[in-house]
Amino acid sequence: MRERKNIVVLTGLVLAVSLAGVSITCLLLTKYYNYAHVQALGGICQKIIENQPEAELAVLRALKEYEYNPDSPPEENIILTYGYRQSAFWKSSEKYGVYFSAVGFLTAVLLFLIVIFLRHKKETARIKTLTEYLEKVNAGEGGVLSQNGEDAFSKLQDEIYKTVTELYQTRDAALRAKNNFAENLYNIAHQMKTPVTAVSLSLQMLPENPSKEQCEQIRRQLSRLTHLEESLLLLARIDTGTLPLEREEIDVFTVLMLAADNLQEMFSQAGVLADIPEAGEMAVYGDMEWTMEAIMNVMKNCIEHTPPGGAVHCAYEQNPLYIQIQIWDTGTGFAKEDIPHIFERFYRGQGTKGEGLGIGLALSKAIIERQNGTITARNLADGGACFEIRFYSH
Repeated sequence: MRERKNIVVLTGLVLAVSLAGVSITCLLLTKYYNYAHVQALGGICQKIIENQPEAELAVLRALKEYEYNPDSPPEENIILTYGYRQSAFWKSSEKYGVYFSAVGFLTAVLLFLIVIFLRHKKETARIKTLTEYLEKVNAGEGGVLSQNGEDAFSKLQDEIYKTVTELYQTRDAALRAKNNFAENLYNIAHQMKTPVTAVSLSLQMLPENPSKEQCEQIRRQLSRLTHLEESLLLLARIDTGTLPLEREEIDVFTVLMLAADNLQEMFSQAGVLADIPEAGEMAVYGDMEWTMEAIMNVMKNCIEHTPPGGAVHCAYEQNPLYIQIQIWDTGTGFAKEDIPHIFERFYRGQGTKGEGLGIGLALSKAIIERQNGTITARNLADGGACFEIRFYSH
C-alpha cells in the first residue's frame, strides 16, 4: 500500500513539473507574439504615415476604434484578400517558437532535476540517520530511533528498530541466563556440600560393624543427593524445553485427590488434614503426571508450615477465562520478606522445616507456566498461606 502511494506521489510530481514547463513555454510564447503583433502593426502604420502624412489622423482613429473580433470569418480580413499570409509578416515566428519551446523544456528538465536532487538529498539524509543509529547500536550506545514522517524508509526504520529491540532483549535474556546459571551453580554446590560432607564424616566414623541407625543416616543423605540430582535434571529439561508434556483433559478434582493420596503418609506424620470438597466437573488441558507433581509440591509446602491439628484446604472454580485452583493452610503464613522470593530456586524462607532443597515451588511454577498457567502466593487476612493456580483457556 505504501509503495503504491509512493508511485502515485512520484507520478504526480512528474506531471506537476511537466505542467510547469508547459506553462512557462506558453507564457513566453504569449509574450513574444504580443510583442510581435505590436511591432508589425507599428511598422505598417509607420510606413503609411511616411507615405501619406495627411492619413496620420485616420490611422490613429482606426487604431482607437478597432475592436478585435475572433469570430469574424477569415475572408473579411483585407490583408488575406490581397494574398498575404501570416508568414509574410512574421518570418521568424517558427524559429522563435522552437526557441521558446526549448527554453520551456529545459526549464521543466531543470525543475525536475531539482526535485530529484532534493529527493535524493532527503533519502541520503534518511540513510545517514539509519546508518548512524546502527553505528551507535554497534558501539553499545543505542537510543530511540525517532519517526520522521511517512516515506519509503519508514517500514525499513520500523523493522530496524524492532530488530534492534529484539536483539537488546535477547542480550539481556542471555545475561540473565548467564547470571542465573552462575547463581544456580553456586547453590547446587552449596546444596550438595551438606550431604556429601555428612556421608564423608559418617564413613570416617563408621566402625567395622556399623549399626542400623548409622547405615540409615548414610542412606538418607544418599537419597537426598539422588533427589537433588533428579530435580536439577528436571529443571534443566524444563529450561531447555525438552520436557515432554502431554495435552489431555484433566479433571481438577481427580488431580487434587491423587496429589493428596500420594502425600497421605506426610499428612499423617504431620497430623494435618486434607480438605478437598468436590465443586463439580471442571477440566484443564495438560499433563496429568506433571500437573499432579506441581500440586504435590504446593501441598508439601503447606503441610510443612501447618501445625498439628491444622488442615490444608483446596477449592476450585471456573470462569470464561480460566480455571482457578486455591490451596491454603492454617499456619502462620509467609514472612513478608519471603513472598517475592518464594518461587526462586534454592530459596528457603524463614521457618522452613526439614531438609528441603528449595526447588519444589520453583518446579511447580515452571511446570504450570509451561501449560499456559500461572501461580502466585499470598497471605490470607485471617492467617495462613494461600497459593492460587490459574490455567487459562486460551
